[in-house]
Amino acid sequence: MRNFIKQTFASVIGSLLGLLIFFGIGIGGLLLLLIALTPKAAPIQDKSVLVFDLSLDITDAKPTSDASSAIQSALAGQTDNSISLRTVLDTLDRARQDRRIVGVYLDGTKGSGSSSTGLATLREVRAALERFRAAGKTIVAYNMDWSQKEYYLGSVANTVVLNPLGEMEVKGLSSQMMFFTGAFQKYGIGIQVVRVGKFKGAVEPFVLDKLSPDNRLQTQQLLDGIWGEWRSSVSSSRKLNPQQLQTIADNQGLLTADAAKARGLVDRVAYFDQVLGQLKQLTGSRKEDRTFKQVSLTKYAEQENLASGASRSSQNKIAVVYAEGDIVDGEGGARDVGGDRFARVLRKLRQDDGVKAVVLRINSPGGSVTAAEVIQREVDLTRQVKPVIVSMGDVAASGGYWISADANRIFAEPNTITGSIGVFGLLFNFQKLANNNGITWDVVKTARFADSQTVSRPKTPQELAIYQQSVDRVYNLFLNRVAAGRKLPKQRVAQIAQGRVWSGEEAKQIGLVDDLGGLDAAIQYAARQAHLGKDWELKEYPETHSLEQRLLGRMTSDAYEPIMPANPLAAEFQKLQTALVMLQKMNDPQSIYARLPFNLKIE
Repeated sequence: MRNFIKQTFASVIGSLLGLLIFFGIGIGGLLLLLIALTPKAAPIQDKSVLVFDLSLDITDAKPTSDASSAIQSALAGQTDNSISLRTVLDTLDRARQDRRIVGVYLDGTKGSGSSSTGLATLREVRAALERFRAAGKTIVAYNMDWSQKEYYLGSVANTVVLNPLGEMEVKGLSSQMMFFTGAFQKYGIGIQVVRVGKFKGAVEPFVLDKLSPDNRLQTQQLLDGIWGEWRSSVSSSRKLNPQQLQTIADNQGLLTADAAKARGLVDRVAYFDQVLGQLKQLTGSRKEDRTFKQVSLTKYAEQENLASGASRSSQNKIAVVYAEGDIVDGEGGARDVGGDRFARVLRKLRQDDGVKAVVLRINSPGGSVTAAEVIQREVDLTRQVKPVIVSMGDVAASGGYWISADANRIFAEPNTITGSIGVFGLLFNFQKLANNNGITWDVVKTARFADSQTVSRPKTPQELAIYQQSVDRVYNLFLNRVAAGRKLPKQRVAQIAQGRVWSGEEAKQIGLVDDLGGLDAAIQYAARQAHLGKDWELKEYPETHSLEQRLLGRMTSDAYEPIMPANPLAAEFQKLQTALVMLQKMNDPQSIYARLPFNLKIE
């Protein structure tokens, strides 16, 4: 009841304060209130352990939220559960060199499996943890139940611990698509598809009731590659044979705590109080102390000024531009890659003499071809003035690859999803749905194709031919962009295109990617290309603003916070919701898209 009252009070106060801000009243007092509510950081003690909450959502760009949400969270004592990849990497590397920090505790007890972070992002974090351990420091990992994704990080630890009641998941990867064709037929919604590329699976949920053989083939090979990387990394850390993990996945899927220990996947089966004793011993704490000497990863980053990028200072800037989300026409929202907005950012960086190189970090499944072309043009122009290096995150495919192709160098992780060089268009009509409910249309026109945009009827063969010509033209442009940017024969690009998705490792073998590596590798390469030595400073774009700046009206944005499903039924509803959100973001003025399959989700 106390928490309910607290939450309600925070919500009401947050709304009232929002009104005060709107009318320009009491901003100074509000800022003082928020400062007073912010807890003071305790000094970091010697022999402390850095606590890494495995439920954190690791994003490319710095997390943002609207002012009202931030106020309510502050009043309710809530903390944002998101952190940027750059902050995590910098924090782990700083802690590795900090004599006060003796170890890292990977804490999986705050919400097992709740993080939405992708495997390619986790691979970069994993590499930072390996560097930490190689420096002679200790990593302890504990969980009630180890999911595959959490264990991908946890397996790096010196000591991996599982609760006696817990289980370990080693079941392999899957991707289950949802198909809407039957529902459309039932309710009388018509859809016609124009596309190029036999692997362009994005349209299949609307025209088929199961995967096509080509789409099944590419999805299987993609999953095999990503699963192979997981097995290779985990088995290397645990000194196992990858085939041992495959055998477990094929025959069991879930291991009890004792079975996981017997197979060498965990080092201890123990309760939290026993892990607490180990951490107390590591930090030199007394047995009677309530806990061990510690600092959370987020607090450490704030105290060391890592979250604000203050670890370096120079007149020479390397700009890191985060293209994260669907590519949409126009400005886009806070979680979209708006074509006009990102083109403006790149234009500004090109004209800024202090910016010596640009790293374009892409984590996007693609989207509007019009927006992708607008961004691509600015990438090409910028490359003519200064180095542009692409770093691919979890996914940089279709339109995400379109904006990558002209970079001087492309980096990807082995488990990055990329490629999908193909184009499609979806043409909906509601004739049958309307007719079944007594609605009809009639039309008067001055030319044959004057009403070709209508949703009142299916497109005629002649209209479909026109749309197909547009799609073919855009696909041909896509091939030319890739051929020129990657310096590959167009015929070769046509062979590896067809809308097919590739893992980062496969993409390197066929010439779509230059190097395997993460964001750090791309930044270091950019510094070398710009001949900066160690005299450079990172600057991140699009620029984020503090709560105080947003309260003063310098920025407003809507934040999207994913809600993790609580049960399998809720998970299926979330897939449907996600598909509908994606449809809403399909705003290309030509209705032509370069995008990954709608609901390609690896589980």
